[in-house]
Parts: sequence; structure tokens; C-alpha cells
Amino acid sequence: MADYPGFIAVETGEDGGLPLAIAWALPDGQIKHTLIQPDDDWLSGELIALGDYSLEELDSLGVSPLDVIRELESDHFSATLYTAGVSDDEAALSRLFDVFGLDPFVELAPADSLYPDLAPGDWSRARGELFGELGLEPMRPEQEVQVMLMLHHRLGGED
Repeated sequence: MADYPGFIAVETGEDGGLPLAIAWALPDGQIKHTLIQPDDDWLSGELIALGDYSLEELDSLGVSPLDVIRELESDHFSATLYTAGVSDDEAALSRLFDVFGLDPFVELAPADSLYPDLAPGDWSRARGELFGELGLEPMRPEQEVQVMLMLHHRLGGED
């Protein structure tokens, strides 16, 4: 079986920085996904936009930021992970790691950089078409990662 690249996506609140959910791909193509319990520091002093989630839902169904970091470290320590939205995902990961005074141990790169033979914009168009074809939502990290995996397969990117 081919190894897949490490794709990652982070869902954030409407303010763009509060990480609410995260998903990433394993080399065998499986997807790990979880909601994230907001750290108390994230909730103080500002109006919090939690997207489609309630605070109770994130607290009861989510996992702690530290557990997310540990799991990500277990799967992708010192790896380059590929994303459809580098700056947004970097900001969300930084916020996750900042809670513990840590620097992220993964590097993010644009997913379209895996396909140097594609014309500029072709990967984004193909991604959008695949979302429509599958009836999935780009704002859901597990669906974003699923689409990136399927697109990688379609583009013949298996190693």
C-alpha cells in the first residue's frame, strides 16, 4: 500500500484563530479527527465565535489541547504536513501550542506544492469540484483531509 502525505486541516471559530476541531491523515490514508476543548485563556476577555459548536459540546466531546499535541507528535513529529489553508492552519496550530509555551514541531506547506506539474490554480479547482461532487463541506477538517487524500489518489500522487 502506498504511503500518503500528511494532510492536515484545522477548523477555527469565526475569528479565525480559535482552534475548534482538527484532522490529519496517517500514512495509510486513515484520518484522525477530534474536537478541541478550548483553553480557559482562549475564552477570556473577548466575544468567542465557536462556529457550529457550543461551549458545552466542545468541553464534553473535545479533547484537551495537550492531548491533541501529544497525538499529533506521536503521528507526525518533525514532519511536513500539507494543508489547503497554510496561514489559517498555522495561526490555529500556533494558538494550540502557545498554551504550553511550545513551538510547533510540524511544518506546514501548501498541498498544491505536491503537484508541481499542475498549472497554477488547477489543484484548487479540482479540490472545489471534488467537494461538490462528494457533497462535503470544506470547513469541516475531517472532510477537508478526506478530499485532499482522494485528490492525491486521483492525481496519481501515490508514492
